[in-house]
Amino acid sequence: MKTIIVDIAPRNIKTEDLEARMTELESLVSTYGDTVVVKRIQKRDTPDYTTYVGTGKLDEMITAGEELGAERIIIGNILKPAQIYHINEILRERKSKIQAWDRIDLILKIFDQHAHSPEAKLQIELASIRHMGPRIFGMGMELSRQGWGGSGAMRGLGETNTEIMKRHLRDHELRIIEKLEKYARTRSEHRKARKRKDLKTVGIVGYTNAGKSTLMNTLTHKGVLAEDKLFATLGTSVGKMWLSPHPASPPAPLPEGEGESAYAHGKEILINDTIGFIRDLPPELIRAFSSTLEDSIEADILLHVIDASDPKVLEKIDIVDSTLSNIGAEQPRIYVFNKIDHMSELAILMMREQFADLNPLFISAVTKRGIEELKKRIGEMMG
Repeated sequence: MKTIIVDIAPRNIKTEDLEARMTELESLVSTYGDTVVVKRIQKRDTPDYTTYVGTGKLDEMITAGEELGAERIIIGNILKPAQIYHINEILRERKSKIQAWDRIDLILKIFDQHAHSPEAKLQIELASIRHMGPRIFGMGMELSRQGWGGSGAMRGLGETNTEIMKRHLRDHELRIIEKLEKYARTRSEHRKARKRKDLKTVGIVGYTNAGKSTLMNTLTHKGVLAEDKLFATLGTSVGKMWLSPHPASPPAPLPEGEGESAYAHGKEILINDTIGFIRDLPPELIRAFSSTLEDSIEADILLHVIDASDPKVLEKIDIVDSTLSNIGAEQPRIYVFNKIDHMSELAILMMREQFADLNPLFISAVTKRGIEELKKRIGEMMG
């Protein structure tokens, strides 16, 4: 489907920052399966109260989109319920085939495409309710103010319908939460069983499309889906890795007191791969995926996977670290700079110096360069 993308940015924004924002938005559109036919930036320091991008810019985008047969316009930020409502009202009044979404609408649609397990589908539904709910309430308030022609009786009806919708969504949200809690309890029991067996766990986290699933496959040979798309992984995938000189046929660990490290004869480690993070995700979406992220929060070590070839690498490290802090993940972590097969040796050396305080490891999950050093670091941190 042909899609228009538009955003606003402060007047003093750096060109490279502006390009990075639009590139990420275009990547999201591509991941969903649409094709961008028009993209525009409106430079202004304060969003328009009614339409976010301003009536003039919106009219320009709609006209250009209609000429090219576009069916969707996506605004690259989180809009207030009234703003997205007013944009769609303008489109409806023009009898346009174009529908307006904001950035979170698009992300939720991508999540829905990639949700395969019953739990992931429930999480998407919960996130959608939390995002769409205020919009529905806002529309209800708008209908009440308009009064559907000014009649007091109709205003009352509008208000009643809004209250009915609120109760319906609230009850539905509670039912979803109850079902998700059952999955969370099952996962908690699994974690307790692993602890009883002294099975150590490693959580793989990072910005979306940093190469987490490819690293998961390299470490565990599990064969999870690894695509060059944003949010290719939604649920939690668990695999096994052996820390052993001979991982093909690892013998059982030696009994305690034998005088040799158990790692010399092989030790089983569980690896968890979870959903990737992205900038400006509202708290309600993060909370909706809290059960998926539990395994990472509870892991003994986190591998923070970073696309070392990304020009916005510093910003994305900060986003992931901030998100981990917000969800209460405070355990030790290894900063794994991935995709060095896309970089020159000089660029790797410069980045190694730049991020020396993180004690980073540089790897390629595709060519397997640096993987043995990563396994060694994991073994050392596991004690």
